[in-house]
Amino acid sequence: MSACVPTRATDPSRAKRIHRPHSPPPSGPRRFRVAGADVSASIAVFLIALPLSLGIALATGAPLQAGLVAAGVGGLVAGRLGGSPLQVSGPAAGLTVVTADLIHRYGWRTTCAITVLAGLAQLGLGCLRVARSALAVSPAIVHGMLAGIGVTIAVAQLHIVLGGTPQSSVLANLQSLPAQLAQVRPAAVSVSALTLALLLLWPRIPGRAGRLLRRIPAALVAVAGASATAALAGLTLPRVDLPSWSSHALAGLPEGPVLGLVAAVLTTTLVCSVQSLLGAVAVDKMAAGRPGLTARVRRSNLDRELLGQGAANVVSGSLGGLPVAGVAVRSAANVHAGAVSRNSTMLHGVLVVIAALLMVPVLELIPLASLAALVMAVGIQMVSLHHIRTVTRHREVLVYVVTTVGVVFLGVLEGVVLGIAVAVAVALHRLARTRITHEEQDGVHHVHVRGQLTFLAVPRLSRALHLVPQGARVVVELDGSFMDHAAFEALQDWQNTYTAQGGTVELTGRRAGVRIAEPGDVPDAHTALGIGSGSGADTGFTDRAASAGCRCRPWTPWRNHQCEDPRSTPPPGGHPSDSGGLAKAGGTGPSSPSGHELARGISAFQRNTAPLVRGELARLAREGQRPAQLFLTCADSRLVTSMITSSGPGDLFVVRNVGNLVPMPGEESGDDSVAAAIEYAVDVLKVRSITVCGHSGCGAMQALLNSEPGGARTPLKRWLRHGLPSLERMADDSRPWARLAGRAPADAVEQLSLTNVVQQLEHLSAHESVARALRKRELELHGMYFHVGEAQAYLLTGVSGDELFDHVEAADVSA
Repeated sequence: MSACVPTRATDPSRAKRIHRPHSPPPSGPRRFRVAGADVSASIAVFLIALPLSLGIALATGAPLQAGLVAAGVGGLVAGRLGGSPLQVSGPAAGLTVVTADLIHRYGWRTTCAITVLAGLAQLGLGCLRVARSALAVSPAIVHGMLAGIGVTIAVAQLHIVLGGTPQSSVLANLQSLPAQLAQVRPAAVSVSALTLALLLLWPRIPGRAGRLLRRIPAALVAVAGASATAALAGLTLPRVDLPSWSSHALAGLPEGPVLGLVAAVLTTTLVCSVQSLLGAVAVDKMAAGRPGLTARVRRSNLDRELLGQGAANVVSGSLGGLPVAGVAVRSAANVHAGAVSRNSTMLHGVLVVIAALLMVPVLELIPLASLAALVMAVGIQMVSLHHIRTVTRHREVLVYVVTTVGVVFLGVLEGVVLGIAVAVAVALHRLARTRITHEEQDGVHHVHVRGQLTFLAVPRLSRALHLVPQGARVVVELDGSFMDHAAFEALQDWQNTYTAQGGTVELTGRRAGVRIAEPGDVPDAHTALGIGSGSGADTGFTDRAASAGCRCRPWTPWRNHQCEDPRSTPPPGGHPSDSGGLAKAGGTGPSSPSGHELARGISAFQRNTAPLVRGELARLAREGQRPAQLFLTCADSRLVTSMITSSGPGDLFVVRNVGNLVPMPGEESGDDSVAAAIEYAVDVLKVRSITVCGHSGCGAMQALLNSEPGGARTPLKRWLRHGLPSLERMADDSRPWARLAGRAPADAVEQLSLTNVVQQLEHLSAHESVARALRKRELELHGMYFHVGEAQAYLLTGVSGDELFDHVEAADVSA
């Protein structure tokens, strides 16, 4: 016998705990295995990392071995200890300017010591679990910083491309550029041009041959092709010079002014950390776009990633390597090459170490002009047109430009500080940008406040309110998501004074009849609704004040939603706001619907709710959807799935249709939408349970009861034929009737609704994907019934008999 147990709300997290099957314990010792996809991906990443590491070391002025050391340590240490399995770490172009400046000021050994100290700082930050806070930095600042670094790199490497030597600053490089153009070395320019041409054209080779050739990284082809051409042509050019490892310089004790060293450590820590954490987030997004990969690779643990990067910098600095950070180019190549675990990153590190030890004669054939052209191309790519369009669209181009210019002409730390200052100023400007208007319509004075109402807007608000003559009727419309204490007191004092002098004041927000409420009233309304802080219903002070005591606060004020204040009732014949009550939401009744309510609701969402849920939705957009349950229910407008299951975005994969019907396989007659959704949920999303939910007062069940043979075959009748087996099941006297909380169903519609849930579960189990998952015990089926009038949910908790369910028994255990 199956029992139907009432529940106030289905807890998705609890369902996940209940429905997840136990994994069998591992048998025997675990053996280390490397997937073939990881091996091939590691080779692809290695072929990109090798020339880039040498080029970045050249651009910083460090020993060329330092680039190889950082690449090997980044792959092995950060790859093993980091929290982003598919992110590849090593010497990053974003650190080039910082490192070059440190080498110029303090020398190489002290720069290595600064790298070690920056790694220790990262370890401390990781232990404090502050990685998420780094993502609070405005993307406009981050992209501006990278663009400034890219410009600096490109200008410096242009001198090497032309056959000269770069200066220590962008201004110096620009000033010396005319003289350098007058002394161009044709051999260096030819090799650089060939490198750039191969970089540009190799990924664009058309046809089938192009698809095969493009598997070889363009960076490797460009450097190898330029080196081979220079060797065959006998060109005399400066080439890579790798001294013996026995003379490789390791870290020494830091020497220099304390404040300067502290600033250097902070700058290195900031750039390394932010670039690595943003890179980890980007890798998660790329992995989410690969079907099946999200099930094998967990989302990045940013605190662990910070710890891994810190450990890698400590080791790299100690061994005389460049600073280490997550690298976007190599990480993207790793994901696109098919990597499935951190083994790919670690194997790439092993290959770099082998190359550094055994391939020195080959590496010394590479012309420095070719490496400079490669790094210059990377610098140019760091000035992303896509990012410029994005910040322009979000009106943050000023932050981007100031950060970029500051990094180019002042330095990385100075440019970032300038960018943060401008971002704060822009945010304050937006906060203070409140429009307050006053107009008179039919003898009623309207004061409309658009935007956030803070102390900065109080003077303008007071001026607008004092334009209202004494004794008039005033409507103050608060169209914002926040009101601070200063604005609250100013508005309340004016209201008390104005009403005491005979005037009438009506304060409206997104719901009519709003009274100003003290912030202390908010928790009562919030608690009465039984919603958590993460529900997205808390939309700021004015919304909370507008809904103090309102039991339908999360709902839009469209039609029929009565907001009743339990603490007071409006006087007979009076407006509710006169006694502290709340008028009908929206100010429109069932007989006066507005054609603009949908647009208003969307506008209210964008203004009030979107800022609260944007972070969570952005995370879901990066990671993709991973719902644990398929929820199949009726299209009835009174059935709010997220409300009755206390679920949020990403929790349920919902399918709705008239009558919550599941066509039997082979009987869809061209409509495969339900079957397709079931197959996608089970085979692709790997849901752990499926729930079919019926409800009281179902119009589809009423239509089934009233149906007559023959007649016009309308689309509705053709669809409802999938419910005929439920009618036959209910009419079968050999089957016991369903009971609801110890009582018989109230009427035939309720009886059919309950029976239909059971019947559709049997239809569901006949689908191939569902049957297969049931056999493997990877899936559970559940039935649910929601009584609309009682706001009561009943959940079927068991099965019995040869069929899936032989009857439904509901017991009231809610007490």
